[in-house]
Formats: sequence, C-alpha cells, structure tokens
Amino acid sequence: MDDTEVQVLTARDVPLGGPRAMTVRRTLPQRARTLIGAWCFADHYGPDRVADSGGMDVAPHPHTGLQTVSWLFAGEIEHRDSLGTHAFVRPGEVNLMTGGHGIAHTEVSTPGTTVLHGVQLWVALPDAHRHAPRAFQHHAPRPLRVDGAELRVFLGTLAGETSPVSTFTPLLGAEVLIDAGTTVTLDVDPEFEHGLLVDEGDVRLDGTPLKPAELGYAAPGRTALSLTNHSGRTARTVLLGGPPFEEEIVMWWNFIGRDHQDIVEAREEWERASDRFGAVDGYPGARLPAPALPNAVITPRKNPPRP
Repeated sequence: MDDTEVQVLTARDVPLGGPRAMTVRRTLPQRARTLIGAWCFADHYGPDRVADSGGMDVAPHPHTGLQTVSWLFAGEIEHRDSLGTHAFVRPGEVNLMTGGHGIAHTEVSTPGTTVLHGVQLWVALPDAHRHAPRAFQHHAPRPLRVDGAELRVFLGTLAGETSPVSTFTPLLGAEVLIDAGTTVTLDVDPEFEHGLLVDEGDVRLDGTPLKPAELGYAAPGRTALSLTNHSGRTARTVLLGGPPFEEEIVMWWNFIGRDHQDIVEAREEWERASDRFGAVDGYPGARLPAPALPNAVITPRKNPPRP
C-alpha cells in the first residue's frame, strides 16, 4: 500500500460474550492490519433496540496487557470491576480501564436503556508497562466547535484540546461530528498513523469513500486529515491515532501477551480463580469460563511491513 493511499478496512460480525449475545462489528484486529498505533481492537455496535437484541450482559471476564476504552453514542452501561469500581458508561463520557497484570469486569446495559449504540476499543500496553496495576479513569470531554465539525477529544490532543486521561503510549481518540455537506481539515501529528471509523454518513477520508462500519487507515507522514461529509445530515465518526506500535503481541480471547506461554498462564490463573484477576462484586451470575486453547502455538501479530 502506498503511504499516500487510504486503506479501507471492512468489519466482520462477531457475537459479544457468546453465540446468543448482541452482535458487534469488528474492524480491528484483522489480517490486513492488527494495530493502529497501540489501538488493537475496535468493536462498533448498534443502534440496537434492547427489546429485540436483549442488550449487553457480559459476565465477569478477565483482561491482561491492555486498556479498555468505552465510548457510547446512545444508551447506558453499568461497569463493575475487581478494583472495586462501580461506574456507568454514558454518551459523551469515556471510561478507560487498565488491565495490565490482570483485572476482571462486567458490562451490563441498564434497565432504562432502550437503544444501545457505541464503540468498545482496546489499547495494547507496551512491554515495559504490560504488567501495570489495575486502574480506572473517567472523563467527560467538552464539545469543541471547529469549522464544519464538533469534536469530543477523549484521549490525546486534537485542535488544541487535550484529554487528561493518561495512557502508556501517545494516543489520539476523538468523536468527530461532521456537518452536512461539509469538509473539515484537522491538523494531526505526522508521527501518528490514523484510523477513521464511520458510524453514520457518506464520508470521505482524504478523498477515499468510507461506508458506515468501515475504518479508513492513513499511514504516518500526514500533517492534516481531510474529512468530508457528502450526506444531507450530520455524519458521526471516531478518529483514532498513535505512533506505529512496533512490538509483536499475542492476542487470544481477552488476553494480550508476548508469547504463547503468557496466554497459557493467564488462562490457567483465570480458570483457578487466582488473585491475579480478583473478584467482581455485584453481578448476579457466574463468571465466564475461558474457551479451550487452540491445538497450535499462538503466534505473535504485528502489522504487515509498509513499502
């Protein structure tokens, strides 16, 4: 792929938390691209009518080697974790959870939620911090008007607005609402690669058309990104970015490690309910069992080399 081109990544449907759970659209990871910066996982869901889909009900489950980033467009999700956090995910407010050495949590849509709509994102932790202690951060970014768009910067810096939420590598995360029939040009860090996930609207990223649920990838080297909304109503997008993450990682189920043995050990400790992950209070059901390991060595992933 030429660095001046925009790569279009299409989503695949994945059941969240089991075969009878709500379906999400996953654009990262995939064979064509594992990461954008340290962003290693992107699920996009809704708008789902909870009366039809059953909503979100993910029992206690573990994480290692990553941070989770929750961002909603509509609805409300109750979050509990083994740090003792009891919080809510609401539209326009970011919740970031650090599960370095190990954490467990639950995600349940609240009884008053009629429509559930948003994104769930993961960030890979660099090797030096992949055993970081459990942590939880919350932030409600203010809406920021620029010519042709409204921004909410939930991680990093964009258009002079900086989020106070801390991460272990430089990152950008922002919701960008583009006015109907408008082009907005955003100055960006040329050291970053970027991904634009389209939620709704007829959007072009640097001239490349993107349909809803597609993610457009732009390689490092750009000093600005051009976002155009060709539709007759506001388009909603999520802009992600960061410097290329050069480390190889192993991803399996809810774990990120550096080799197969990291995954084996994390799975074993979850199955025997070790103190590594702790316990989640307040969830009425049983915790999720880990799936069986594949009959092969789990191999590291990294992005394909750029030409």
